[in-house]
Amino acid sequence: MSSSPSPFFVSTEWFAEHLGEPDLVVIDGTFFMPDENRDAHGEYLAGHIPGAVFFDIDAIADHTTDLPHMLPSPEAFAVAMHDLGISEKMRLVVYDASGLQGVARVWWTLRLFGAESVKILTGGLPKWKAEDRALESGAVTRGPQNFNVRFDPAAVASASDVLQVSQSGSAQIVDARAAPRFRGETPEPRPGLRSGHIPSSLNVPWRDVIENGEIRAPDDVAAAFAKASVDLSRPIVTTCGSGVTAAILLLALETTGKTGIVLYDGSWTEWGGRHDLPIVLG
Repeated sequence: MSSSPSPFFVSTEWFAEHLGEPDLVVIDGTFFMPDENRDAHGEYLAGHIPGAVFFDIDAIADHTTDLPHMLPSPEAFAVAMHDLGISEKMRLVVYDASGLQGVARVWWTLRLFGAESVKILTGGLPKWKAEDRALESGAVTRGPQNFNVRFDPAAVASASDVLQVSQSGSAQIVDARAAPRFRGETPEPRPGLRSGHIPSSLNVPWRDVIENGEIRAPDDVAAAFAKASVDLSRPIVTTCGSGVTAAILLLALETTGKTGIVLYDGSWTEWGGRHDLPIVLG
């Protein structure tokens, strides 16, 4: 990547040069899948990019539902950002310990609530470490900041929205889960969920748009969606297991120039757990 930031990413070289500037905030958005048995916050405390605060998608979430890491209310989000020392006017750079797994969800959430400048560190913590760049341990505390929320509810789909789309064909539903899960051939990692997929949905596994911890080139991303019969000129709703890797598809689509993508926040954890919603196998 060149030294000048893209609309979505900053290079480790650029970031190392600008780290420590007063309006630049680094955010560790690490999230691990349930079957990885890793402690994201513990790993953050053990070693992170200097000055990074930890954005915990399970803590900064709606705690009135049993569904995991659903979006918090705008009011709760503003409080969480105040406590992290983040305002919507600051330049935010997010990364994670996997390269690109949880960070897309954090990037999407920050933008959704009105952050004006959010970019992703290319290659994340693995690339930063591989280049022997500085790390620090322990928690980081920043002075409180006011975050003025501007929330776009139209960018988030509910189960009823997705059911309507599935039945009417008004948009394409694109599922980021691995193909065997999409087809219902392997059990879901979360207990109690049915197997299969939303009727009329299409499958673009999130790993198909990533290479070496980075989003693939826009032409390669477009080809991955075309292979799954997704028409990039039509509206798209992304979904996955619990709303995390759906954000990877959304990010990948945006790098091709696609805008107005909607994310189904409840995703398969909600859909597969409700017996009043239809599913398809195969």
